[in-house]
Amino acid sequence: MDLNFNKNEDHNKLLLSALRQKLSLVKLGGGEKRIQKLHGEGKMTARERIDYLLDAKAKSIEIGAFVGEGMYVEHGGCPSGGVVVKIGYIKGKQCIVVANDATVKAGAWFPITAKKNLRAQEIAMENRLPIIYLVDSAGVYLPLQDEIFPDKEHFGRIFRNNAQMSSMGITQIAAVMGSCVAGGAYLPIMSDEALIVEKTGSIFLAGSYLVKAAIGESIDNETLGGATTHCEISGVTDYKAKDDKDALDKIKNIVDKIGDFDKAGYSRIKSEKPALDENEIYGILPKARNEQYDMMEIINRLVDNSEFEAYKDGYGQTIITGYARIDGWAVGIVANQRKVVKTKNGEMQFGGVIYSDSADKATRFIANCNQKKIPLVFVQDVTGFMVGSKSEHGGIIKDGAKMVNAVSNSVVPKFTVIVGNSYGAGNYAMCGKAYDPRLIFAWPSAELAVMGGTQAAKVLAQIEASSLKAKGEVVDETKEKELFDKIKARYDEQVSPYYAASRLWTDAIIDPIDTRTWISMGIEAANHSPIEKKFNLGVIQV
Repeated sequence: MDLNFNKNEDHNKLLLSALRQKLSLVKLGGGEKRIQKLHGEGKMTARERIDYLLDAKAKSIEIGAFVGEGMYVEHGGCPSGGVVVKIGYIKGKQCIVVANDATVKAGAWFPITAKKNLRAQEIAMENRLPIIYLVDSAGVYLPLQDEIFPDKEHFGRIFRNNAQMSSMGITQIAAVMGSCVAGGAYLPIMSDEALIVEKTGSIFLAGSYLVKAAIGESIDNETLGGATTHCEISGVTDYKAKDDKDALDKIKNIVDKIGDFDKAGYSRIKSEKPALDENEIYGILPKARNEQYDMMEIINRLVDNSEFEAYKDGYGQTIITGYARIDGWAVGIVANQRKVVKTKNGEMQFGGVIYSDSADKATRFIANCNQKKIPLVFVQDVTGFMVGSKSEHGGIIKDGAKMVNAVSNSVVPKFTVIVGNSYGAGNYAMCGKAYDPRLIFAWPSAELAVMGGTQAAKVLAQIEASSLKAKGEVVDETKEKELFDKIKARYDEQVSPYYAASRLWTDAIIDPIDTRTWISMGIEAANHSPIEKKFNLGVIQV
């Protein structure tokens, strides 16, 4: 291996080490003291509950581990958005599990908590996956109630989704393992089946203090809405459990009886590992985001047997398109090529940029995958579409629009992995979050923004300098550099993959080696949901 490979490897492994350190902190939720307090109450933590519920040694993936990262600092923070979400297996059946983390503000719902819960329900609805709710929440976080209460993507949407999933035949099981208060009380009761844990579980629209204040009635919470009340008097819950493990065992038994599902029928054969060493990805992916490299070297370390059937290989070379298998599943791959390529007429095309011919090729390939019912995998390292008079006169906007049209109307499941840059309209055309990928995840090397930090900082610094000059202020080279550095520092923070993950623009930041698992489990989930729409591009300019 050459020196550059070793430098890249060291850099990417340092990023991976930082990722693991951040994950270890996130997994502590509200901290050791609150975990101990929970244990003292005879309760398991959210992560312990999920680990006990999911099949041992089976693979699982976590959605939104970094949600809330760096947010709500003035309120004490909200690690993982105060809720843990995993896709895994219960008695061999793939399910999605949502567990309130009572160590974070007693499981209260912040605005980002609602967004994360809605994302979990969206995954369940798109893929018709059984969804398990492990409820332990104090309800809406009142200091931020105006940001969580009334809008379309706020708290109330959860219950609308409960109702819709029920009508779709998607199994929903809820276990009340702690507080379940006010509007939140509807979530378990709108599920198909509800369990409640003795002594620790409670459900009521208003707790004992509010009842006393509202109507003058004196009553304790257990009598008001405990397990005995709801299992023997109100009939609100279906099963009583003596403790957390008993409740989780009952869920396992219920899931075990669920019948098989209608499959979408995506092609799968025996899985083969890549013939080339996956660990070499760390040395291939460059340290600097503006460096060139051959994306095929990455792809060949992600696909089964390192076998890839290229589509229109010599045309539109800044986008790679072709067929492969990942963990046995047939996939169509659309990836940005990051090396400079030369066209047959001798022109140079810059890597990571989408040209008209590349967009045209990708559009046709996406249509072919829809025709053949092949899931699509988008591998992003894109700086945007080519600019300049030649591109504009050649119709780059029209060709880009065709590609965006194809991505938007695609009916096969789409999966997006951001390995490097994800800038501007390139993010859109390569199936960014706005284009409904079933899962979208990033490597630690990813950057998401309208444009790169240096370019954006230059533009914004020039604008700010012009504004200051217009006011009569002196702006010399020192002042210009000061403006640039200040804006660049702010922009660099915002292009970080952690900034994107905290806001759920991506579902996760993962070790590149885990990419195959994420795509495989994602296609397996999608296979629960047969395609009901036909692919139709609609009106496009040719």
